[in-house]
Amino acid sequence: MKRPPFALLTLMMLGLAACQTTLPTTGVGEPDLVTRLEAAPPGAAPGTCWGKHVSPAVIETVTEQIILKPAEITSDGQVLQPAIYKTETRQAIVEERRVTWFETPCAADQTPDFVGSVQRALAARDLYRGPAHGEMDARTRAAIRRFQAPEGLDSGILSLAAARKLGLISVEPNT
Repeated sequence: MKRPPFALLTLMMLGLAACQTTLPTTGVGEPDLVTRLEAAPPGAAPGTCWGKHVSPAVIETVTEQIILKPAEITSDGQVLQPAIYKTETRQAIVEERRVTWFETPCAADQTPDFVGSVQRALAARDLYRGPAHGEMDARTRAAIRRFQAPEGLDSGILSLAAARKLGLISVEPNT
């Protein structure tokens, strides 16, 4: 049976739609900046703002078969009684949970002009593709995450160190 071209086109489009995956929206669910001193890391200076990234622990499940009673085998190789085993399952922490605190520009400093500058700086490094509209949206947070990841910070919250590296905040002189 020959199908009309529109039916074939519909089937092809359904097939392509089934192959598409949606990417997670990076930045959704990013924690807020910590601006209260009692919620900041120990030793934080008053008036500073902090971000926090928590890496979950990596846990491995190990299942082993432990022999309780060996098999009984005759000298000619015939099995009289099969071996008896017990299954034991345990979990082991491969990598501990890690909490990373990092200083950030305070929310009051993250004006639309500042965020637009962040977007332009990330676009110049080919990490952000979008308009410099000055909104800290999921696309901007994803670009920030890509910029900070090589430095070991997997967060969509802009760190003070990253802002300095982007040339957006002056570096304080060493005294």
